[in-house]
Amino acid sequence: MSGTNNGMKKRWISLYVENQVGVLSKISGLFSGKSYNLDSLTVGTTEDPTVSRMTIATVSDDETFKQIKKQLNRTVEVIKVIDFTDVFVRMKEIMYIKVQKCTPEDKVECFQIAETFKAKVIDYGRDSLLLEFVQTGTKNDAVIKLMKEEFKSIEVVRGGSVGIESISMMER
Repeated sequence: MSGTNNGMKKRWISLYVENQVGVLSKISGLFSGKSYNLDSLTVGTTEDPTVSRMTIATVSDDETFKQIKKQLNRTVEVIKVIDFTDVFVRMKEIMYIKVQKCTPEDKVECFQIAETFKAKVIDYGRDSLLLEFVQTGTKNDAVIKLMKEEFKSIEVVRGGSVGIESISMMER
């Protein structure tokens, strides 16, 4: 470990949990109750309707991360904890950016940005556009930075990352 920032780094956990009322609240409560930083949490059902899968991003040092994993493993509704931090993973997040108060030139720029970042223009109005991005969180961060520099009025909604272990050895 490099020792920069006291060993703090972004870490990813995937959890299989029982699909029942209160589990999401219990897991997020575990993070807030221990003052662990929860960067992102997404949840959805799996191929088995009784099981949900959560993808959690957190920033912590090694010791805190060990504690987080221990506590998650002790939680009754948690079926399996997978540490994605140093694993080859396919990970993407969905993001919508609404660009408002567009000039015709702004719209041309939006279409060029959409093409460059493999985004879709999913809605279009007289003076606004809605773009959909499905890419890594890092790429979405870069898009937001660019869009804030280029346009007067944007609205951003991000869905949080989901991930699955990669079949090949390619990086996220």
